[in-house]
Amino acid sequence: MTDVLMPQMGESIAEGTIVRWIKQVGDRVDRDEPLFEISTDKVDTEVQAPASGVLLEIRAKQGETVEVNTVVAVIGAEGEKPVAAAGTPAAAVAQGTAQGEAPAPLAAVSAAPAAAGPPTRDELRRQKSSPLVRRIAREHGLDVRALPIQGSGASGRVTKKDILAFVERGAAAAPAPAAAAPAPAVTFRPGERVRVEPMSVMRKKIAEHMVLSARTSPHVYAIYEVNFGRVAQLRAANKAEYERKGARLTYTAFIAKAVVDALRAFPIVNASVNGDTIVYKQDINLGIAVALDWGLIVPVIKNADEKNLLGLSRAIDDLATRARAKQLKPEEVQDGTFSITNPGVFGAFAGLPIINQPQVGILGVGAIEKRPIVVDDAIGIRPVAYLSIGHDHRIVDGADAARFLAHVKHVLEHFDESWV
Repeated sequence: MTDVLMPQMGESIAEGTIVRWIKQVGDRVDRDEPLFEISTDKVDTEVQAPASGVLLEIRAKQGETVEVNTVVAVIGAEGEKPVAAAGTPAAAVAQGTAQGEAPAPLAAVSAAPAAAGPPTRDELRRQKSSPLVRRIAREHGLDVRALPIQGSGASGRVTKKDILAFVERGAAAAPAPAAAAPAPAVTFRPGERVRVEPMSVMRKKIAEHMVLSARTSPHVYAIYEVNFGRVAQLRAANKAEYERKGARLTYTAFIAKAVVDALRAFPIVNASVNGDTIVYKQDINLGIAVALDWGLIVPVIKNADEKNLLGLSRAIDDLATRARAKQLKPEEVQDGTFSITNPGVFGAFAGLPIINQPQVGILGVGAIEKRPIVVDDAIGIRPVAYLSIGHDHRIVDGADAARFLAHVKHVLEHFDESWV
């Protein structure tokens, strides 16, 4: 028999959540065939079977979060008898119904208690600690936000090592911050047509990150109109050649190239805030947001400034394809220094996106459409889009953001043919 373990999908990842079992007890599996899907703090991915045979037992149910290296299933040789189907994963609601339990009434669904006030930067950093750290804290009656320790993780995050060391010292439970009165329950009138669904793991992570960013960074925006006529000509002239080289020449690749050039010129936009210091990043790691049917993910092109337009085109296409196939590695969604998101592909006129922490800027791309504009004192029809820069006003002033976006605009409207 072969044990199937919860894999460690990155050095900082201590646990994973079973999102879906692709195979069920009794199914035949081949080595390296997708067996189940997991979701971690960093990425959703499929886990392959470590051996061929028959799936004899499933020990971790769908929706269950387990630590890495935990046995979640067992694969045996063909002909071996599977364990009773009691271990087969099933949705909690279905299990309750099978056992004769009535589902919770809709009127009982309530929102989480509201915080007593805006958290401090230290509290926000600790809220970003891994689910394992927060679980250990809860088990020992501790509030991770109130621990009197400096985390050893990135940006002061409390790590598993930190929390265990604190517990071993026998420290008393830190008092939890005073809480305000619970938010009123979400109620529904009798007979009202509603459907209540739990958030997916990815959706909960997105919600957590967006709330954290909105609380951390004072967001300010600027929007510029950009004439994509020059880019459209270069794209049409070189699209076939790029396809022969195995790359799709998209507008996003041109925008990425212009952004990289602007980040070199304005390093403050490629920085981060750490307490009362500014951390200037020497590497330009460009995040490209990818919309998925089940959420949003931002894979990162590492050292994007070292790639030419062909290299950026290949990287964007590769990361987007593997993101949709759940084949990204955790390190491919980490360490971004600036992000680009493109709501324009869905027809949006413009976008005002939320910053991806701990970055201090994000570019929103609106729909590229033909519009009448003034060209050399005449009305002309050109492909035009509105680009927005969302920036953290703690360190990026409006003038810096405007100059940055003006640089992007200039590069796109006068794109250097030698870059293609």
